[in-house]
Amino acid sequence: MARSRKYTKERTRDKGKKKRGTRKYGQAPMKYSHMGAHSCWYASGSFLLLLSAVWFAYSKHGQAAGFIGGFGILAMIFSAIGIRTGIKGMREREKRYIFCRLGIAANILILLGLIIIFIGGIRK
Repeated sequence: MARSRKYTKERTRDKGKKKRGTRKYGQAPMKYSHMGAHSCWYASGSFLLLLSAVWFAYSKHGQAAGFIGGFGILAMIFSAIGIRTGIKGMREREKRYIFCRLGIAANILILLGLIIIFIGGIRK
């Protein structure tokens, strides 16, 4: 038994509606920027290095200046790389840039905090 032409048109139209789903005008859903996620990971790594430096200084009663300085410099490098990856993530097309913005802001705050700490140490 052959199906009518009207039935097949309706069926293909319904398949198209189902395929589009809740997306606006049939556009694909926007994904998050991968480089923005990497930027957030760099910010968290930098913050963990900063916390470990503070903990190490507290546990050694300030007697391990070399390790603490090394952790601080590594944290500064991580935050600078995080800023760079966040900016590179803003160049990705048709993505959501919320993680890029969060990563850039967090890395800038960490970097400024570390610079202030180092300047305070030099002035002492």
